[in-house]
Amino acid sequence: MPPSNRDGLLGREPRRPTDFRAVAGRSSFYREELVKHRRCLERQREYYSEKVIGDVEAALTRLISEVDRLCERENGALLVSRLLRRIDGVTRLSDWPDQKKSH
Repeated sequence: MPPSNRDGLLGREPRRPTDFRAVAGRSSFYREELVKHRRCLERQREYYSEKVIGDVEAALTRLISEVDRLCERENGALLVSRLLRRIDGVTRLSDWPDQKKSH
């Protein structure tokens, strides 16, 4: 029996009927978050090895380029959210003070 695709994380999965406005909204939100993480990583560059920086930058670049396609998947928003939390483990963006509140 092949591996389960219960979480929609393995390979391709059937697409569900899509509310394009909702997908576009999620895609836009996640893209903005990914860009914030990229900027945060750049500010912390001196604290990480070049390998870590390169790996995270590659992951961010790939996610940014595929966020629309991922958000169209059944569990795509969940997948992108989980990946953002993992990236936040490196950038610690969620621990930074909110820039809007400091003005």
